[in-house]
Parts: sequence; structure tokens; C-alpha cells
Amino acid sequence: MGEEKTTLGSINISPTAVATIAYQAILQSYGVVGLAPKNFAEGLAQTITKEPSRGVSVHFSGEDIDIDIHIIVEYGTRIASVADSVANAIRFQVEKALGMPVHDVNVHIQGLRVSRDDEASQ
Repeated sequence: MGEEKTTLGSINISPTAVATIAYQAILQSYGVVGLAPKNFAEGLAQTITKEPSRGVSVHFSGEDIDIDIHIIVEYGTRIASVADSVANAIRFQVEKALGMPVHDVNVHIQGLRVSRDDEASQ
């Protein structure tokens, strides 16, 4: 759990709160079709719970915030560009919301998907 001490006390930041901020940044990123579970067990749990931060893992180690995301990218987009864009968007939104630097954002591409618009035109 992220913690910051002030003169009035301490502030604890839940990994779920950071994951939700990252999730919102991902939804606004070009080329991302959706989030993917990192493994079968998480995928099964997600179908039961419908947690909004699925595919996002947040780890605190001291002052460092590390974020791992698992996404599905739209077929035909430049994968490296989408991954860089998503990582930058997450870093910006989390740092803006928390006022703390993000140490690492790891983007894992779990698959490619053809968007519905492309299917209709073929």
C-alpha cells in the first residue's frame, strides 16, 4: 500500500485506487480494444466479480509504484506506438492524481482483435 506522511498524519493509497485510475486512462487510449486477464484464474474470477480494474496490477515497493497492464490491441495499429501511448497516458494520469512518481509501467499485449467497423466494411 502506498503511504505518504504529512504533518497532519499519513495518507494510504490502495492499489485498487491506482488500478482504477490506470483503467480510466487505458479506456481513453487509441488502439486499445480492451483489457485481458493475465492468466486463466484471473479470467475466471473476473467473469464472476466484474471488477473494473481487471488486467491491471499495481505493486508498491517503498516509494516506487509499478503498474502492469494486459491489453488487447486493435488489429492494424502499430503495436509499439499503442503500447508507448498507453504507458505514457497511465503514467501521466496516475502522477497527476497522486502527486507521486510512477517508477514503471509495463504493457503486456495479450492479443489482437479486429474492430467491429472493419468487419462491417469487408
